[in-house]
Amino acid sequence: MSNSSKTSKSSTPRESKESKDEMEVKVEDLPMVFKVKYLGKQKGNGLWGIKHTRKPVDKMVAAAKEMAPGKVLPICNLTVTLDAIILETIPNKITEYRKWVHNVDTISYGVQDIVYSRVFSIILVNEESVRSPFEVEAFVCDSRAMARKLTFALAAAFQDYSRRLQETEAEEKDTGKTAVRKKFAIDLRTAEEMASDLQEQETDA
Repeated sequence: MSNSSKTSKSSTPRESKESKDEMEVKVEDLPMVFKVKYLGKQKGNGLWGIKHTRKPVDKMVAAAKEMAPGKVLPICNLTVTLDAIILETIPNKITEYRKWVHNVDTISYGVQDIVYSRVFSIILVNEESVRSPFEVEAFVCDSRAMARKLTFALAAAFQDYSRRLQETEAEEKDTGKTAVRKKFAIDLRTAEEMASDLQEQETDA
């Protein structure tokens, strides 16, 4: 399987406060911890692309707005490492401690939402699932800038994972083995750029 990593177009002038240089995360910056609200998880229907995260995010946001009085979204520490995204809920009177891990090779896509710019979502791939292997998981950040920073942090993890894959492939090629490559992508375009591209695609269609 081929490996694909989507990168963004150049930042536009209106992004001066959230320029790519300011948001960029290097591999050596990891691990990085972000305090987020856990929005939830929905079934997905595609490996990567904003078109496969939009509807699930809409459903999760709608469900959050319909929460009963007194209930709130769990607050989590989301840690991006070279190998995984690690989530740990911060316990309180209504939330118990819980920890779960998504290894980087199970994440096929990461993106900042184009409608809810404080929402960051990922597509998870479970190849052993008997139904759809795709799930969309989403998180609410404190700010648009944090959601963008989180996107760049995952991009750094993908970058390091890609480097390690290439090294493994080179080693296995020397021994006559064939490595199975994972597909993944990170969308570093701004919400405005993605919305513009989607509008252009609809116009062309």
